[in-house]
Formats: sequence, structure tokens, C-alpha cells
Amino acid sequence: MDIELWKNSVLEFVQANQAYAPFVLGLMTFAESLAFVSLLLPTMTILIAVGFILAAADIPFWQAWTGAVCGAFLGNWVSYAVGQRYKKAAYGVWPLSRNPKLIVRGEDFFQRFGPWAVFLGRFFGPIRAVIALIAGIFLMPGVLFQAANLASASVWAFVILAPGAGLAQYLLW
Repeated sequence: MDIELWKNSVLEFVQANQAYAPFVLGLMTFAESLAFVSLLLPTMTILIAVGFILAAADIPFWQAWTGAVCGAFLGNWVSYAVGQRYKKAAYGVWPLSRNPKLIVRGEDFFQRFGPWAVFLGRFFGPIRAVIALIAGIFLMPGVLFQAANLASASVWAFVILAPGAGLAQYLLW
């Protein structure tokens, strides 16, 4: 398999479809931030690589970042709403029902850090999958949750996309 051919094919595809890049990134970060789904999809590594691909395809960083922020924000918001609506019954849904230790760790993390848990939890893989759900279950005030959610989504999207984009700038130019 010719790596150069593969690389060029991916770049050509991304360049030809660059208008969809923010939307696709939004879907990826939505899935990564949504309770239940994020336990099944290991998109974090892919997202870091996507930063490199987007920069190499000349897609403006701010467009990619905006899509990633929107998806991450909405994924946590939906998880929070599920927690508010279904309370601890949500713990019985697969794959959370198979991870009781993750639920305990998430609850402990939330109890320890309070509102900061929503911001900090986004940066820790397993906790990211449940922290918004737990915030909803524990009835964290909506305004406080959304402020932490937006702030963490903004920083997190930058942290996952910037290394690849910066490396692409360094390697390609």
C-alpha cells in the first residue's frame, strides 16, 4: 500500500468536500460528548488527526473549531437533558449498565468538583462520557451547566484540533 497515494487521496477528498468539514466535525464531537455513544466510539485520536488533515487541506481553523465546539456543546446538552428527564434510570441503559464503576467515578468526580466537574470532565475520556448526564441527574442549575459546557467545549475543541493544525503548518510550509 502506497502511503503517499493514500495521503493524497484523503487530502483531495477533504478539499473537494471542505464545505462539509465543520458539519462532519460537529457530528464527531457530538458523538464524543454524548453519554452512551462516547463509550462506544473512540473518536478522540481521530479528532486529533483530523486537525492535521484539515490544515493540510487549507480549511480555515476557525471553521473547523466552530463545528467541533457546536457538536461538543450539543452532545453534552443532550446528555444533561437525558439526566434531568430520566434521573438514575439512565444508568440502566447499555453501555452504562455494564460500567457501574464509571458511574461511581463520575458521581464522585461531580461531588468533589461541583460545577467545575463539567468543565474538567470534558478533558478526561471516561468521565467525559457521563459527567453531563450526572450533572442533569443531580439537577445542576441549567445556566451554570451551560456556561461550563460552552467554556469547556471551546477550550477542548481548540486542544484537540490545534496540535494537528499547528504541526501541519510546520511540516507543510
